[in-house]
Amino acid sequence: MDDLSLQKVAISGPTLASMLQRFSSSFGDVDGLLFGHVTHITPTLSDDFPQSHTDSDSPQLVATVTSFLCPGSPLSFYDSLGRVDSTTLLRLLSSQSPRHFLGWFSGRRKTPLRPSMREFSVSRSLSFNSQFSFPIKNSENLKNLRPCIFLLLATPLQDQFIHTHEYRAYQFRVSTQSFDPKAIDIINIGPAFRGHYESFSPNSPFPMLNCELSSLSAMNEDRDEESLSGMKQVSNDQSDLDMCAEGFLVSNLSRLMGPEASNYSSGMETLYEKMLAKIDSLAKQVEKSNAKVLEQENHNRKLRYKVARAE
Repeated sequence: MDDLSLQKVAISGPTLASMLQRFSSSFGDVDGLLFGHVTHITPTLSDDFPQSHTDSDSPQLVATVTSFLCPGSPLSFYDSLGRVDSTTLLRLLSSQSPRHFLGWFSGRRKTPLRPSMREFSVSRSLSFNSQFSFPIKNSENLKNLRPCIFLLLATPLQDQFIHTHEYRAYQFRVSTQSFDPKAIDIINIGPAFRGHYESFSPNSPFPMLNCELSSLSAMNEDRDEESLSGMKQVSNDQSDLDMCAEGFLVSNLSRLMGPEASNYSSGMETLYEKMLAKIDSLAKQVEKSNAKVLEQENHNRKLRYKVARAE
């Protein structure tokens, strides 16, 4: 029986957010079906991290969840003992492609983040059902997989001021009859997730924008002094912006449109990461200054109290 090990489980940010919203808006526990695909990743060689080549000969499989189906009530396709009802499950799968059926999810309130015996029984029944097997993308030698993904959603045991959710992904291993925890990748926009979106080109080009600084007008000779002061202020602002952007001039923004956009976007992403680091540094400085202000206020309060007692 096939028992291929998955490397990780990936899910898009909007899909996970929609799933959490469906869970939080329900009146009780929920469950549902997960859909997507499993892709075989071809190992790539790199001189930067030679230690990562130890498992390069083994197949690396990534399960990507692209959508889900939530009937809105628990025990939607199984009974209280965890026995799957194939007729009900096929009816739920009629609106989706069974070849994209990866597994299922369960949402519970104020419970520990670990699978229950009923959830174990449901996952075991799905893994042993051969009619729901599906092929692996980018692979012709590997066997088909059966629905083995289980995503568990839960809320904290204790009430908190900030509403939070907890989630964890598992793969049910037929060989060991147990759940194998898997890392979750949240697919968002960025250089690390370009492979999930493939390549595309815009349908209509953006208009060219004039990003150059305006020069002095010869028509305003009577306002030379005011214009010069204004230009000095603009020049100072431009210098501050260039210092923060580390060499990325405002005029270079025009390169984001046109044939150089794909090459220049990586540099802008690096700039964005540096800006986030600077914002984090400023936030830490503000936090330290707030602590010092609070300490000084407490000291002043003690002094006023001593003066009041002395009087």
